Amino acid sequence: MGATLVLVNHELSPSQTRNLQSLCNCRVVDRTGLILDIFAQRARSHEGKLQVELAQLKHLASRLVRRLGNQDQQKGGAVGLRGPGETQLETDRRLIKVRIQQLQNRLAKVSKQREQNRKTRQKADIPTISLVGYTNAGKSSLFNAITQADVYAADQLFATLDPTLRRMQIQDVGTTILADTVGFIRFLPHDLVSAFKSTLQETVEASLLLHVIDVADERKNENIQAVNQVLEEIGAADIPTLLVYNKVDKLDGIQPFVERDDESKVTAVYLSAQSGEGIDLLFEAIHEQLRNELVKETLLLSPTAGNLYTLFKQQKGIKAEHFNEFGDRIINIEIDKVQWNKWAKQYPELIECIELAKWG
Repeated sequence: MGATLVLVNHELSPSQTRNLQSLCNCRVVDRTGLILDIFAQRARSHEGKLQVELAQLKHLASRLVRRLGNQDQQKGGAVGLRGPGETQLETDRRLIKVRIQQLQNRLAKVSKQREQNRKTRQKADIPTISLVGYTNAGKSSLFNAITQADVYAADQLFATLDPTLRRMQIQDVGTTILADTVGFIRFLPHDLVSAFKSTLQETVEASLLLHVIDVADERKNENIQAVNQVLEEIGAADIPTLLVYNKVDKLDGIQPFVERDDESKVTAVYLSAQSGEGIDLLFEAIHEQLRNELVKETLLLSPTAGNLYTLFKQQKGIKAEHFNEFGDRIINIEIDKVQWNKWAKQYPELIECIELAKWG
């Protein structure tokens, strides 16, 4: 048929690749090689390019063969004719090994920086929400719709390789971090999993996973299983997960809605990231999932305690308020317990405000 390239939807061994190339007289690329080629085209950030190069070199290292022709650098005879004492194949292997070590060292530094950022967020009790899902399910479009960001989104495989983090506010939860991550694919090569370990760490240590699913895809159930398998591989299977069925605008007769189980807990949200329909339902579902035990208190704030009043006002935690005859403001609050504990350490006078309200 005059083919110039043969793609095999399977992982080939080095010998199988060589034999097929000899048989077909053209380049043969297996599933892993194709994914790596796509990754190489999509990588934009410095870290993404390092990760892709590392995965490519690990893949290439097992596929090095002795080159055709007399290219060995071992020589004998008179002084001055001796080479480095190794064949070209051995030289290639050594250079690849050195480059892999360099890349791993650089990525270790990036990973250390990410780890410091994560510890800072954990110390401040800031929850992280991570978007996961099969590639091209619409994660970046949803990320943009939620955060009003301008992250690159396209109808193509692996449009996102670099994790993007954005801060957002959730009612009764406070500040949260939303992370857009690399899309998964069935039979994800292990080289890629190890190369993108620092990226996937955002998923492993998230407080909540939003599993984005293309509801219009005929193979959505297989895709869900593939994503769950990858989550299990990276150790994120036990993290609370909310299913987000995206692209409902592509189906007739389906409007955005929230799905609940027998205990009335939210299990899935149907929406369209493209049109923005159902985003409000997703915010409500996230609020339900992340909301901790609420602290309900009555506080008496003097006219000079405007800073404390502003704190509760910004968090929408004031449920009722009135003034007494002395001009003091009395407020009834409902605040997330984690947020309250942080404020109680930062503003010791809050406890005094509770006592004052009791004495009236």
